[in-house]
Amino acid sequence: MTFPHRLLIAVCCVGMLAGIFLVGQQASACSRVLYTSKDGNYVLVGRNMDWMEDLRSNLWVFPRGIKRDGLAAKNALTWTAKYGSVGVSGYDVGTTDGMNEKGFSGNMLWLAESEFGKRDEGRPGLCVSQWLQFCMDNFATVDEAVAYFQAHDVQILWASAGDSFKKPLTVHLALGDRTGDSAVIEYVGSKAKIYHGVQARVMTNSPPFDKQLEGLKKYKGFGGEEELPGSVKAADRFVRAAFYLGRLPEPKNQRQGVAGVLSVMRNVAQPFGTSKADEPNTSQTIWRTVTDLTNGVYYFESTTSPNIVWVKLNKLDFSEGAKVQKLDIVNSPDRVGDVTGAFEPAEAFKPLAPDPET
Repeated sequence: MTFPHRLLIAVCCVGMLAGIFLVGQQASACSRVLYTSKDGNYVLVGRNMDWMEDLRSNLWVFPRGIKRDGLAAKNALTWTAKYGSVGVSGYDVGTTDGMNEKGFSGNMLWLAESEFGKRDEGRPGLCVSQWLQFCMDNFATVDEAVAYFQAHDVQILWASAGDSFKKPLTVHLALGDRTGDSAVIEYVGSKAKIYHGVQARVMTNSPPFDKQLEGLKKYKGFGGEEELPGSVKAADRFVRAAFYLGRLPEPKNQRQGVAGVLSVMRNVAQPFGTSKADEPNTSQTIWRTVTDLTNGVYYFESTTSPNIVWVKLNKLDFSEGAKVQKLDIVNSPDRVGDVTGAFEPAEAFKPLAPDPET
């Protein structure tokens, strides 16, 4: 399969916690893309959060030096944050999307086929609610993250969340950095399966990543003869995102780059009314983000309050000992423009703990 030079995509479904997700009769679908301009001057990640209910998402700033653990009852992974980060919460119990001060991004995405397995206390345990935050706290590049998960047999622990439902959260993880590198990490058969490099340029939710790549070959522009598909199914959104992202005109400036990625994300967005009880990878788009990894700017747009806000990471205090800060989006939905100075000190949310059986 041949991918456009400038395209680095991952289209995927959500889950909660850093992409909340559930295995069952209802769930959500997301789309995520990573774009690199031909000259390498612009690296941008776009992401739609598709979900069947209000995630009560807020924006958070976490400084360096925070001590965390993976919340396992025994042999929990422990760490101290090397890097400060900005993220979007889901239900204020986990980070669903974000970037750190080094230009490293993460997106937690839905994958119904994820298998984290029964708890093995011989493996360091990391609750799914902490998976994305662990990566943003510890890694500056995709290479570093991939090397870590290849060398360490970390076990992701099940957790359940939701308001109108409460089901186990199943996800895979998409990572990107300011060089345009990308990787996808999936747990299938309870072990990490990593796709890094050219083959990771396109990803969606179900089926697992390797099968999505195989399916793409059927379509025009990717080696096949079939026309561009148009349904709301994950595999079809995968193809459309790859097709349109690969045809974006070269941006002349940052504004054009962000606009181009937004145009692709809006093309693969899900209208209200698309949630289907019998199709767990289908839900309406409730918000989207664009992460400018080159310039360190994080954009957020709510579907129910369509104003774009953005945060400039170089204007935030990530120093060790600085306060955790929150931008309340739930109770102040009409914000617009640069909100870097609008964050307020806040007590950090309590991450969702693993289900008792794990």
